[in-house]
Amino acid sequence: MPAASRPPGPRPVTEVFVSVGSNVEPARHVRAGVEALRRRFGPLRVSTVYQCPAVGFSGDDFYNLVLSFHTGEDPYAVARALHEIEAAMGRRRGGPRFASRTLDLDLILHGDAVLQEPTLRLPRPDILRYAFVLRPLAELAPDLRHPVEGRSYAELWSGFDASDQPMWPVRPSPLG
Repeated sequence: MPAASRPPGPRPVTEVFVSVGSNVEPARHVRAGVEALRRRFGPLRVSTVYQCPAVGFSGDDFYNLVLSFHTGEDPYAVARALHEIEAAMGRRRGGPRFASRTLDLDLILHGDAVLQEPTLRLPRPDILRYAFVLRPLAELAPDLRHPVEGRSYAELWSGFDASDQPMWPVRPSPLG
């Protein structure tokens, strides 16, 4: 809900999930991005970091993970904060959708919010499209249910055909 139509007073605290990716100096940018998110939002739960080939273009492999935190901020404020962190890490918007990234931070869930707007779609459709989003999400929140599909992320992952989306854990993890 836009800030102008929100009733006054504190917002309820909501668990938020963010997909993190990088294929430009990925260990450095993922580590720096996670630390920036920790400074901005507080304690984080973080999945395994996975490496996978670039999707939709020829480029270096990506490091991907999903993390979660709790916030009283609305989805629009969280999305703005993610864009600010990306920009601070050298991300330039306006290029092709499928291209190399210093840091890609995507808000994939904000509680059970369902939004279908040009600039913000929740739950993010990538959850059901890409193994590098669904697998780490299922790792962090196996019993949580997709707000539209109604199935748990563990169920969605167990039925997902990832045969054309190879990925493997990064060892040692760039997050320590």
